[in-house]
Amino acid sequence: MRSRYDNPDLTPPWKRSQPAPEVAAEPDLVVEEVTTGFCGAVIRCEKTAQGPTVTLEDRFGKHRVFPMEPRGFLLEGRVVTLVRPRATAPSAPRHTASGSLAVPGARARVARAGRIYVEGRHDAELVERVWGDDLRIEGVVVEYLEGVDDLPAIVREFAPGPDARLGVLVDHLVPGSKESRIAAEVTGDHVLVVGHPYIDIWEAVKPSSVGIAAWPGVPRGQDWKTGVCRALGWPENTGAAWQAILSSVRSYKDLRPELLGRVEELIDFVTVGVS
Repeated sequence: MRSRYDNPDLTPPWKRSQPAPEVAAEPDLVVEEVTTGFCGAVIRCEKTAQGPTVTLEDRFGKHRVFPMEPRGFLLEGRVVTLVRPRATAPSAPRHTASGSLAVPGARARVARAGRIYVEGRHDAELVERVWGDDLRIEGVVVEYLEGVDDLPAIVREFAPGPDARLGVLVDHLVPGSKESRIAAEVTGDHVLVVGHPYIDIWEAVKPSSVGIAAWPGVPRGQDWKTGVCRALGWPENTGAAWQAILSSVRSYKDLRPELLGRVEELIDFVTVGVS
């Protein structure tokens, strides 16, 4: 049996290497690598097959990558061992996806009598993705029409009034269009119809957010969504295509201003001055 006295370490205690203090490699921490003398600020830490590494940037903007070995760095002249920073729980977002100031812990308000109608399911899903938090706090319900042809009948049945305003978002609201004629028919003191110039709500998403150069033109007489899928070389599954487009929208920054302003206008219309 071997004992702890076999092969004893005969190095005097005062000459033995003492463990160096561990320091988290937080961004902007300035250290010096002991073997090369390279001095720089921490840019990032990475996990590699050879072990953790740290990237330093010197005052000239030069980057170098070093292994995070024990006693491998100097911090203010003192030998230290750099370690990866501990992951921290993400803090609550300060703003909603629409850019509004977030209200932590806010409960959804009881639904108002007023409503916002959009033209289709995709429109409703996009509005929910960006303005959902705001709408719940304001107590505004969004419903969809599945087309604007039935809008006059819906408005008559809704019977809008001072305490029950109705806002409507319409696709392709341009002068001389069918949509513009219907909008003019129903617009009144308690009904506001606004729209964007795009044939479909898909186009209101910035092409760069979707990863394309531009939304393609589609010949008249061809289903627009199917034509877009063909032109972009996507599978002709418009439902799957929309889910991919919707997933690319993280905030209002991914939408074109022609849509942003109109939705904000509708929210203001159905909430301002209404208890």
